[in-house]
Amino acid sequence: MEAQNKRFSELIKGEKPVLVDFTAEWCGPCKTMAPVLKDVKQQLGEAITIIKVDVDKNPQVASFYKIQGVPTFILFKNGEIKWRQSGAMSQAQLKQALQHFS
Repeated sequence: MEAQNKRFSELIKGEKPVLVDFTAEWCGPCKTMAPVLKDVKQQLGEAITIIKVDVDKNPQVASFYKIQGVPTFILFKNGEIKWRQSGAMSQAQLKQALQHFS
């Protein structure tokens, strides 16, 4: 767990924007976001990194970022939160938000 948290910390501190998808296996809207995230990643390619964090398996990280509902998306760049949104959204909404920062 310690190594995983260290890797997470290093990843979000980079120049490249990192979208963190806080999710849970039992979450219906999270499942509907999976293909949306995949499509957005294909469109934006190497301009962005997208990672999933299961709030049930990583309660410390979820607590640290005050995740109250899933899905919650947080975009990091250089270790700073650049954008945050909770709830499912369309591919167009997500892509537009991410392009602003990538």
